[in-house]
Amino acid sequence: MKILFTVSLIIFLATLIAVILKPRNIGIGYSTIAGAAVSLLLGITTIGDVFIVWGIVWNATFTFVAVIIASLIFDESGFFEYAAIRIARSANGNGLKLFMLIILLGAGISAVFANDGTALILTPIVYAMLIRSGVDKKHVLPFIIATGFIADSASLPLVVSNLVNIVTSSYFSISFLDYAKVMIIPDVAAILATLLFLTLYFRKSIPKGYDMQRLGDPSEAIKDRLTFRLAVPTIILLIVSYSIGGIFGIPVALIAVPIVAVIFMIARVNGKIDTNRILKVAPWQIVIFSLGMYLIVFGLGREGLTGIILSILNVFSTMGGPLPTLLSGYLFAIIAATMNNMPSVMIGNLAISNFAHPGSLIYANVIGNDIGPKFTPIGSLATLLWLYTLERKGGIKISTKYYMKVGFLMAVPVLFFSLLVLWLVLL
Repeated sequence: MKILFTVSLIIFLATLIAVILKPRNIGIGYSTIAGAAVSLLLGITTIGDVFIVWGIVWNATFTFVAVIIASLIFDESGFFEYAAIRIARSANGNGLKLFMLIILLGAGISAVFANDGTALILTPIVYAMLIRSGVDKKHVLPFIIATGFIADSASLPLVVSNLVNIVTSSYFSISFLDYAKVMIIPDVAAILATLLFLTLYFRKSIPKGYDMQRLGDPSEAIKDRLTFRLAVPTIILLIVSYSIGGIFGIPVALIAVPIVAVIFMIARVNGKIDTNRILKVAPWQIVIFSLGMYLIVFGLGREGLTGIILSILNVFSTMGGPLPTLLSGYLFAIIAATMNNMPSVMIGNLAISNFAHPGSLIYANVIGNDIGPKFTPIGSLATLLWLYTLERKGGIKISTKYYMKVGFLMAVPVLFFSLLVLWLVLL
């Protein structure tokens, strides 16, 4: 057993390194499928496990892809840029007010279009807008960090706000409304804590003002008026449909995919958006990645890792008050920061499923894996892509040391307040 555990751990670590470093630009999905194939050949996992794992991940992966495609379509229409400029104009040249409003805008986008949508779409828009407004590059950094951080810390409230949320709700068969009832209040706590600690940390770096005249008219950002006008009705339709579908046990993917497909066809027929490019950049690799990584983690968990985490959680469960929730959340956060949040939430779910009444552990796992990745650059794939995009598009290089310093100082207290409020909600 110890030999198989060691071998499965080596397979996992080798796969994770390949996913992070992407040698020869190999897609993340191909790396995980290669690792899963080795696991199958060595008998760590079986063909039967493939069907079990696909039953667990299909809903999450297709929902995530659909949500990201929707965010790309509305981004191309000018919806997010329009919103950013409107907010910048409403801040009336006040740098601090703009900083806070951008954080709140990021929180709203994360809730509906997932954390990846905020980090990868809103960040370049905010950067370009600030540069256009005459803000010096060194004063742009607080906004960039804030946008990247709020993308994850505010991705708690809805099932669709983070791939972690979708995977967990699917695994434990939690409906859209049942999930939201528990997590909306902790999400508000996370947003307020993020707003407070980011503002305190960057208070001296936030510009006092900016040139509003150089922002331009928000309407100039609109590239496809028809698709632009469909954004808000689509958001409302999706949320209402998720809520009703949850009552009848309909998987969110069976709601998100058809609705987004209709929006995609409207944009394609209208002809003002390059829908071929959207299909090309959509995260199709996530479909393969989810299956491959979960298979690897499934085998690793069976060979002993699940038992180790379960033993630790059992120790925490004997403690009183909020300690089990707090300590479990921090445990999941540390695991996410060191092994990446997708395999982390998967192994967390496997361990938690051994409890007869997991209760707050399910949601502590989600919070830990949503916010914990901010401890390190490898905590989530979105962060790695976000750092790469900043360097490539804006020439902004954020060192690992600086990222981890800010991430630790922000994530530790935000995680604490989110978990504490979760415990209060579930009392």
